[in-house]
Amino acid sequence: MLRRLLLTTASAAATLTALSAVPPAAYATAVPPSTAPAAHGGDDHLTVAVHGTGTGQDGTYELSCHPSGGTHPDARDACDLLDRRTTWGRDPFAPMPEDTLCTMQYGGPAAARITGTWAGRPVDATYERGDGCQIKRWDALVPLLPDLSEH
Repeated sequence: MLRRLLLTTASAAATLTALSAVPPAAYATAVPPSTAPAAHGGDDHLTVAVHGTGTGQDGTYELSCHPSGGTHPDARDACDLLDRRTTWGRDPFAPMPEDTLCTMQYGGPAAARITGTWAGRPVDATYERGDGCQIKRWDALVPLLPDLSEH
């Protein structure tokens, strides 16, 4: 067991030493373009259409990020949220996995559709509040989507 631990530690140290010899510019070319997030620029633009909230927050909003702007009522915080949720290998707009078990609760008739481009990738995502998983998915994007947790 001790031998295995020592071999693993030695292997990890050798890998780190080899990586430290690689210039930083080489890291960017090591990641295939299809998995690398785009550099944030003026291409981050979303259209958010919301209806059925019953709170006066229905409407269609434009959101631009880097810099933040558009007709979205909370553009800066919405862009900040998306920046935090954008990580390698994860789509901030991904649907819940098909086999997810969800609570049988109803969050109301609100629905939303988000379209546009984020981090250089096309976005076309729909949101509802028909069960616990859908409510959680919606709430994870507040303030991009309206906060309906108190309503």
